[in-house]
Amino acid sequence: MYGSFWDNLRNAFKYRDNSLYKLIAINLIVFFSVLIVRVFMTIGGFGEWYQAGLRYLMMPASLSKLATQPWSVFSYMFLHEGVFHILFNMLFLYWFGLLIHQYLGSRKLANLYILGGLFGAVFYVLIYNLAPYFSSSVDSSMMLGASAGVFAVVVGAATLTPNTTFFLLLLGPVKIVYIAAFYVILSFANSIGANAGGEIAHLGGALLGYLYIVQLRRGMDWGVPLQKVGMVFENLFSGRKSKVKVSYRREKASTSSASPFDRFKSQKTEPEVSAKKELITQDEIDRILDKIADKGYDGLSKEEKRKLFEFSKK
Repeated sequence: MYGSFWDNLRNAFKYRDNSLYKLIAINLIVFFSVLIVRVFMTIGGFGEWYQAGLRYLMMPASLSKLATQPWSVFSYMFLHEGVFHILFNMLFLYWFGLLIHQYLGSRKLANLYILGGLFGAVFYVLIYNLAPYFSSSVDSSMMLGASAGVFAVVVGAATLTPNTTFFLLLLGPVKIVYIAAFYVILSFANSIGANAGGEIAHLGGALLGYLYIVQLRRGMDWGVPLQKVGMVFENLFSGRKSKVKVSYRREKASTSSASPFDRFKSQKTEPEVSAKKELITQDEIDRILDKIADKGYDGLSKEEKRKLFEFSKK
């Protein structure tokens, strides 16, 4: 990050490795663009045209409608109409996205958001077309909002650094794993309510966020295809080659948050932990982190990736 929040947001597209502010900026630009179009078309008597056009950007539950507007799988995750809808989505994306950006880097954050949005859309379509409860509403159901991608970031951060603490108004310090669990349970409880489609997409995004971090710990990055597509566009517009490089960053110790790679220093080794893990020292972890800073995440061997993520677990 390069400065204050507003400086980073204003210059979101001037810097590389800045996906957090790029995602927020894209959502805000789309929101205000849609708002302006909505106001002018409604005043001009073209409100019905506006609603019809908006539906072509929303995610339909119907497979036949989806076949006629496949782009909606991507467009819906950057689309909002309500002020509070986008406000809370962007706040959660910012708070939890900072953690992902800090420990896994800009590209991994973009991977989580986009894959979460895609998986949320797939989960939404599957449930609506397979569950008898939704059979009468599948043809009329449409969805919009960044919530599925945001839930992937929230649960991904909670899986990666469960003991990180946020200070909440009236509640005080709360570990983010409990915050994530609360919102997942809330979405599950509301999955048969008025916003059932959105809540189901939340659950799909949350599941993706958890699985993404679990697979990353095993040395598998599900976002590599997305990164390759992103690099094509980067090369196209910048005219230069770019390498996939992700850096882990460590914060100084604080009372509210601790690096997932520092927690093992104060913990006793459990009996079932293998001797191989016991031999891993702080110096070795530091050496791996230095290698990432020099060569990027993909410069690590599979064994180094495994060791690094072993100490991000509880």
